[in-house]
Amino acid sequence: MTALMTRFAFAFVIALLTPALAAARGAPDSFADLAEKLAPAVVNISTTQRVQASAQGQGRGGERSVPMPQFPPGSPFEDLFKDFFDRDRGGNNERNNDAPSRRATSLGSGFVIDPAGFIVTNNHVIAEADEIFAVFSNGNRIKAKLIARDAKTDLALLKVDSDKPLPAVKWGSSEKARVGEWVLAIGNPFGLGGTVTAGIISAKARDINSGQYDDFLQTDAPINRGNSGGPLFNMAGEVIGVNSAIYSPTGGSVGIGFAIPSQLAANVIAQLKDHGRTRRGWLGVRIQTVTEELAESMGLEKKRGALVASTQDDSPAKKAGIEPGDVIVTFAGKEVNEMRGLPRLVAEHPINTDAKVELLRKGKPMTITVKVGELDEKEQVASADPRSAPPAGPTGERTQALGLTFAALSADLRKKYDIKENVKGVVVTEVVPNSDAAQQGIRPGDVIVGVNGEDVAGPKDVTDKVKKVQTAKRNSVALYVERAGDRRWVAVKLEQG
Repeated sequence: MTALMTRFAFAFVIALLTPALAAARGAPDSFADLAEKLAPAVVNISTTQRVQASAQGQGRGGERSVPMPQFPPGSPFEDLFKDFFDRDRGGNNERNNDAPSRRATSLGSGFVIDPAGFIVTNNHVIAEADEIFAVFSNGNRIKAKLIARDAKTDLALLKVDSDKPLPAVKWGSSEKARVGEWVLAIGNPFGLGGTVTAGIISAKARDINSGQYDDFLQTDAPINRGNSGGPLFNMAGEVIGVNSAIYSPTGGSVGIGFAIPSQLAANVIAQLKDHGRTRRGWLGVRIQTVTEELAESMGLEKKRGALVASTQDDSPAKKAGIEPGDVIVTFAGKEVNEMRGLPRLVAEHPINTDAKVELLRKGKPMTITVKVGELDEKEQVASADPRSAPPAGPTGERTQALGLTFAALSADLRKKYDIKENVKGVVVTEVVPNSDAAQQGIRPGDVIVGVNGEDVAGPKDVTDKVKKVQTAKRNSVALYVERAGDRRWVAVKLEQG
């Protein structure tokens, strides 16, 4: 009886697992059919640029040339490397004491996204190029025209003229792509020509500190120099990423490559094609990360969302009623798990359309509707609204708390610390060394504008509000700090005892 029950239980578990296993694709027997189908739409990008040579010998792109290896006289490699290095440095006939200009070349990858001849690549592949050529898998070399570029996302759109429709590929969904799924990269590593490599998606939403819209796919499919701008395919033959960067101490592939996700790239490329530039949504907030300490000091259940440090005057956020201290947790129905996710969601939102913003204000949930504006590249820095600040407290008043000494703003202190007249609050005059406030970067001259979301008019306001937090048995307090026109939230641990 026991053996029968065991067999039944085992069969039941297998039955439960079978649908899940069937949903996940296994490793294909071969990538050959897929590679053969996709390769004609992938191109090698060749660019030329007139640069000034150096009398000391400069390599491509202004880098110092590598000295030519030395070989025994008569070695078959001697002439080969001499020809290569002479060509790399512009040839003997171009090198003289006057260091004349020469033609420098660079190589990358791209792919046809429209049969009419539109090609996607990285901006850094074609940056400052005088001429751009697309070389197809059949050997055709066609001069390409730059339609538009977007340096912030490192994307560019090219156009080649052709008598007949070109082989093209389609965008896929990077959002639906899962870690562990197979991917295929096709490109032009080291200028060798069309090369196919395979691997898996090893991570998603990577931030590599290349810009505010970082949201890279990470892959172990071998990609190297020259792969930049090439496509990353899923097993359906759809482009889910644009290969853009590698992590490598040597310059070669070590199994960590990064691709711009198609969710971002497709939107940018569509705008470059339709408008000749990117049109990004604009909210008008300055935001910062919600740390564990800030979450605790603000009474939040967990750290999530984007903390509003300030709102810009006459911005969509200001008009909609978003305030400093609000924590934005969803935007247009999409969760904001981390601060860096909000700029991308706002940038991708259609301009002049409404978006519902769910936020936490002093721990309480609220929903606000904001009409998203269009980002002007000159309007990126948010400024505080001086009209919302309370009047300063009595001159000469000082208090101590949190390892800090606070003083009411006076003409002398404003002059000493270069604090503008429209800044209200209390100024920090002393910081106890090695205190948590000191470790959090607070220093003399900083102005405390608010405590735990409430404005302060004088030094006593600060100590009263700190005591209020202590009574609530919290471990830290959130200070709203201004320094040189920049406002941010800082969580400071409460002094024990």
